[in-house]
Amino acid sequence: MVHRPPAFMPKPRYRSATLGASVDEVETSFYDALQLGDLNQLMACWADEDEIICVHPNGPRLVGAAAIRASFESMLSEGGVRVFPKRQQRIVTLSAAVHSVLERIEVTTADGTRHTWVAATNVYLKTAQGWRLVAHHASLGRAEATETATTGQLLH
Repeated sequence: MVHRPPAFMPKPRYRSATLGASVDEVETSFYDALQLGDLNQLMACWADEDEIICVHPNGPRLVGAAAIRASFESMLSEGGVRVFPKRQQRIVTLSAAVHSVLERIEVTTADGTRHTWVAATNVYLKTAQGWRLVAHHASLGRAEATETATTGQLLH
């Protein structure tokens, strides 16, 4: 008897951080996990390292997977977070990537839907498991997303 896969394979409801995924796919998986409230998917995006770090807006620096998992578990305890990555700027090398992301967060209140902006930096390293998040640092933004950019100037 020959085993044949079904003609229709249902699509997973999210993109997981799979072996060999691109850095952009891992980042998409991270934000999908936040929206779905999927803690396991979210933690699969992180590197399996002792020194991974996370800073939530106005929060302390969290070091290590246990501390990071506990903070996201608390954050996702009532479901997903309506967070939408916008205006990403990327610096990518062969083994590291830094993404600067403006995150639009939506919150439903008695007065209707409100939104706020968060400026986040996501740092990825290419590991034996593929691209993985090693640092997420987020700070509250202004009422509206604003950026300042100048070109042609040397920093030092």
